[in-house]
Amino acid sequence: MSLIPWKPFSNLENFFDEEDWFVPVFSRLDKIRPEMDVYETDKDVIAEVNLPGIDPEKINISVEDGVLRISGTKEEKKEEKKKGYWKKEIRRGSFERMVSLPAPIKEDKIEASYEKGILKIIMPKAEPKKKSKIKVKIKEK
Repeated sequence: MSLIPWKPFSNLENFFDEEDWFVPVFSRLDKIRPEMDVYETDKDVIAEVNLPGIDPEKINISVEDGVLRISGTKEEKKEEKKKGYWKKEIRRGSFERMVSLPAPIKEDKIEASYEKGILKIIMPKAEPKKKSKIKVKIKEK
């Protein structure tokens, strides 16, 4: 069996062929999904999502099994050939964010508002289930 030598820098020249090679990789991830803050108060779990330029009618919010899911679309504008773009970075298309919630919530009482590009979702906390203690009998054979 022959061994293939490891060449960690063999594709380094291809790295600089990209248009934005100087932009850190982690900053590109921000373009894929909107920023989100999730925090809790005594009564609520609150999520604030940065969604500038998105029509609130195109945003979907759901909660299932303790996971908040926000998805939607930002309208795709046709690129006009007359404009002569030098750089085109404004992202259009669909997005999705999912986050586990820190506490059980009342799913039927969720409220959302959209103002100045910020989607705010208020989720009232559910009463914690009472823990019950039971005695289990052990059978002898």
